Amino acid sequence: MKTEEVIYEGGGVSMKGMLAWDDAVSGPRPGVLVVHEWWGLNESVRRRARMLAGLGYVGMAVDLFGQGKTADHPDDAARLAAEAMADPDRMRDRFEAALRLLRSRPETDPERVAAIGYCFGGGVVLQMARLGMNLDAVASFHGSLGTGFPARPGAVKARILVCHGAADEFIPVEAVQAFKGEMDEAGADYRLVSYEGAQHGFTNPEATANGRKFGLPLAYDEDADRASWVELQALLAEVFAR
Repeated sequence: MKTEEVIYEGGGVSMKGMLAWDDAVSGPRPGVLVVHEWWGLNESVRRRARMLAGLGYVGMAVDLFGQGKTADHPDDAARLAAEAMADPDRMRDRFEAALRLLRSRPETDPERVAAIGYCFGGGVVLQMARLGMNLDAVASFHGSLGTGFPARPGAVKARILVCHGAADEFIPVEAVQAFKGEMDEAGADYRLVSYEGAQHGFTNPEATANGRKFGLPLAYDEDADRASWVELQALLAEVFAR
């Protein structure tokens, strides 16, 4: 397993990311961007990039806050997320900068690239799909589903997977139904899987402790984490085999 810290520019801001790949795999292979939760580019998202490398892909943990910023308190995390989302064009620029870097790497097949995201990052990758970005697939894990810029009919090119906690108090049932309606209207190829009893942050082993510490409805769910990762593996195997 190889990892490399990378610095790149997005929208005039220095961004820090991490690449992971299996050096025993020969030749270019598909690449997958991994967009962090509102906590920023921490060990959780780096671990996912390494897990993707273990599956034979190039995983890139992406920095969308700039300068590798992270947060330890929800107030700081919310501020960083709000700042990043305040300018949709800037957010797209930062995402595309990471995408260009991943595609430029000799380990990566530039024609086969996907993006996944968690919480804040899940909302980001869904928005990139809405914008018609040239990605084979996007997958959101306990990500936000609402948008001020809904997908236009025929605009979505990527296959979409949404892994949602049925007990997620941050994403009401109405938001799930609105998302389904939007995707149906846009003619998108999507799959939404709900995990009974799973709360927000169900893929993050630190979610339960953070929920207790800050009085937030967050919790890790090992079964939902494992099942959603299986869903992702199936999606990537299918789209990259085309």
